[in-house]
Amino acid sequence: MNPSPLNTGYGASAQSAALFDEGLRQHMLRVYNYMGLGLVITGLVAFIVGSTPALYVPIFQSPLKWVVMLAPLAFVFFFSFRIQSMSAATAQMTFWAFCAVMGLSLASVFLVFTGTSIARTFFIAATMFGATSLYGYVTKRDLSKFGSFLMMGLIGVVIASIVNIFLGSSALQFAISVIGIVVFVGLTAWDTQNIKEQYAENFDQESRSKMAVFGALSLYLNFVNIFQLLLNFTGERE
Repeated sequence: MNPSPLNTGYGASAQSAALFDEGLRQHMLRVYNYMGLGLVITGLVAFIVGSTPALYVPIFQSPLKWVVMLAPLAFVFFFSFRIQSMSAATAQMTFWAFCAVMGLSLASVFLVFTGTSIARTFFIAATMFGATSLYGYVTKRDLSKFGSFLMMGLIGVVIASIVNIFLGSSALQFAISVIGIVVFVGLTAWDTQNIKEQYAENFDQESRSKMAVFGALSLYLNFVNIFQLLLNFTGERE
C-alpha cells in the first residue's frame, strides 16, 4: 500500500529536521574544537615564554611588554572588521596567530602566580564556562534582550580597568573582577545562543566555516577573561 501524502510529508519534514539537528551539532562541535585548540596554543606559548628567562626578560622588562599586551586587542579589531572579506582558511590562520599572541600576553601569569593555583583556576573557569555555554545552547529563553545590558557592562569593565591602571586601587580591582565575571559568564550564554541561531540562517559552507571561527573567537575571549578575573580571587602569588 502506498503511503498517504500526509505521511510522506511528515516523513520528509522529520528527515529534514534530523539533518538540520545533525548539521547544527557538527557546527557547534567545530566551534568548540577551534576554541579548545586555540586555548591549547595559548597555554603552550604562555608556559614556554613564562618559564624561559631568555624569552620573558626581553619582553616584560622593557617597553615591548606594552606591545605584547595591546597586540591581542589589535587582532580582535582586525578580525571583526575583516572577517567578511577573509577566506575561511585565512580566518583560521588569523585565529591561530591571535591565540599565539594572546599566549605571549598571558605569559606574565606564570611569573606572578603558582602553577597549582593557575591549574585550579583553569578548572574552575572551565566548569563555569561549560555550564553556562550549555545553558545558552539548550535554553528556550530568548537571551537577546540581555545583549545590550551585557555590552554596557563590558564597556564599563573595560573603562574601569583602564582607569585602574593609573589608580592602582585594590577595591576598584575587586569590583571590576566581580562585575567582570558576571558579565563574561552572561556573554558566554548569549554568544552560544547567537552561534546556534546563526546556523539556522541559509549560509553557504564557506560562510559557515568563517562563522565557526568567529564563534570560537567569541567564546575563547569569554573564557580567557573569566580565567583572568578568577585569578584575582583564587590565584596564589609566587
